[in-house]
Amino acid sequence: MKYVVTCLVLLLIIWAPGHALESDKDQPMHLEADSLSVDEASGVVLYEGSVEITQGSLRIWADRLWIHRRQGKTEKVISEGSPVRFRQLTEKGDEEVHGEARRVEINAERDELLLIDDASLEQGGNRFRNDRIIYNRAKAMVKAGTSAQGKQRVQVVIEPNKQP
Repeated sequence: MKYVVTCLVLLLIIWAPGHALESDKDQPMHLEADSLSVDEASGVVLYEGSVEITQGSLRIWADRLWIHRRQGKTEKVISEGSPVRFRQLTEKGDEEVHGEARRVEINAERDELLLIDDASLEQGGNRFRNDRIIYNRAKAMVKAGTSAQGKQRVQVVIEPNKQP
């Protein structure tokens, strides 16, 4: 029975309605911060102090942000804050996904956000809370708890379908 309940919970957690806005990844990224440090040798750029990122409908707010680049391509973006917050429109256009955590890592190649420590994610009225949440923006997939190498039990609130 415990296995069945676990599978049902994982199915609910993995499904999230609506993909992130596809056109966002093709938009230029705009960054603002109080300071900037560039280490050309390592390919790491550090932004500090009230960092704001905009890329299409994607918005990120953080205290510090590192961009790791290799051979002219962004590999990953790591941000820290109290908390780091983000929001992005979905392909539905009128729906938004938003979340926060103390640390957010973006893997550009996989189009995934890894939310670490006090992580929460909300989309379509459904809310996920855990110490680690993986959100794949392209596939609109969410993983939390042990499936995301978390140590805490997953907390989920699923809103009922609204009938017209």
